Amino acid sequence: MSRAFVREAAGDEAFEDLPDRPVSQEPNLVTQEGLAQIEAEFAHWAEDYARAKILQDRADLALSGRELRYWNARRSNAELVPAPESHDEVRFGATVTIQRDDGRRQNWRIVGEDEAEPTKGTLPYVAPLARALMGKRVGDVVRTGTGEAEIVAIA
Repeated sequence: MSRAFVREAAGDEAFEDLPDRPVSQEPNLVTQEGLAQIEAEFAHWAEDYARAKILQDRADLALSGRELRYWNARRSNAELVPAPESHDEVRFGATVTIQRDDGRRQNWRIVGEDEAEPTKGTLPYVAPLARALMGKRVGDVVRTGTGEAEIVAIA
C-alpha cells in the first residue's frame, strides 16, 4: 500500500492521541457501592499511571491517563443517593422483581451508570426499563419493549 494512503504518527505519538472516554450528560447518581467502585477505579488508574510514568511506558501512560481522567470526572460529579428507607415504590437503589407477560420473572436493582451490569441483575437508572419502573408500586404494570411486566416485589 502506498504511504500516501496511510496516516501513522511517528514513533510513540500515536499513544498520545487516545480519545477521552465519553462522560454521560445524565446526573451521576450512585449507590454507596457505586461510589466505592468509582474510588477503587480511580485509585487503580492513578497507581497504574504513576507506574507507567516511572517506566516511561508511553502506551500504558496514554491508556492509564485516559482512564484516570474518566474516573476523576465521574468521582468529581458523583451524587450519592442513600438507599431507600421505604419499599412502597420503586426508587433509585431498590431491587424490583417483575413478572413478564411471557412468564419470565426477573430481579433488577436500579443503580448508577458505571455500576450497572445487566448480566448480574443491575440496571442503570437511565435504561428504558428502569425509567418505566421508577415511581411505580407492587401490582403496577409497565411496558417492556413489545410486552408488559407486572411489579411483584420491591426490596
